[in-house]
Amino acid sequence: MTKTTDNEPTTGEPAMQRPAVVSLQAWEAARQELLTKEKAHTRARDALAAERRRMPWMAVTKDYVFEGPEGRTSLLDLFAGRHQLIVYRAFYEPGVYGWPEHACRGCSMVADQVAHLSHLNARDTTLVFASRAPQADIARLKARMGWTMPWYTITDSFDADFGVDEWHGHNVFFRDGDRLFRTYFINNRGDEQMGGTWNYLDITPLGRQEVWENSPAGYPQTPTYKWWNWNDSYVEGAAPDKKWVEVSNAGEAAMRNVDTSPKP
Repeated sequence: MTKTTDNEPTTGEPAMQRPAVVSLQAWEAARQELLTKEKAHTRARDALAAERRRMPWMAVTKDYVFEGPEGRTSLLDLFAGRHQLIVYRAFYEPGVYGWPEHACRGCSMVADQVAHLSHLNARDTTLVFASRAPQADIARLKARMGWTMPWYTITDSFDADFGVDEWHGHNVFFRDGDRLFRTYFINNRGDEQMGGTWNYLDITPLGRQEVWENSPAGYPQTPTYKWWNWNDSYVEGAAPDKKWVEVSNAGEAAMRNVDTSPKP
């Protein structure tokens, strides 16, 4: 019998250069070293999001028209009454590989990763997809793929005006009454991170709206974690559940190594 080492092939394939196998103590030391860098990365990401919340806005003065399940609708209508709107330009239309059975493979992967929209909605944020495919085709595709996000048909120059006529991307808008503003745009590899609630909120002008965030004065903020809820249990304007407040306080204290027990 021939003895093999950890890095020697056993099936005729080239050896995979795997890391060293070490003791628990050595493994934990390596993890702590990397964790220091990861925490620095997290702080840098938070600082970047804070800077993003201070970016200048661009007024949207053109009236854009979309087709939705109920007929013609405006960009303002896409907000669904909320203050923030994220529009992902997905490529599903004639000329796109996979048409008409499928949308672009990359855009489809993005769609597969979209978190439950109730959590975004609870932070005054609407997410929609937009393509040039007719609504009948979009409805059929959503049913086949199990997607539930609102998905509209572009009918005018919206895609060209906002940099998504030839490539996918997320445009972010803010509504002040009937006035609309473009606040941010992310595309190319930036789209890879999208899908989770936190990453969506981090590209919006209001952010996660929690008290720990570095946001401009007057921005809405609520106690950290307290607004979280089951996706079927959000009630607009409802106070945080008392039991959940206790649980989240204990969790935050443990994470931050803070003693929140009553003082004598």
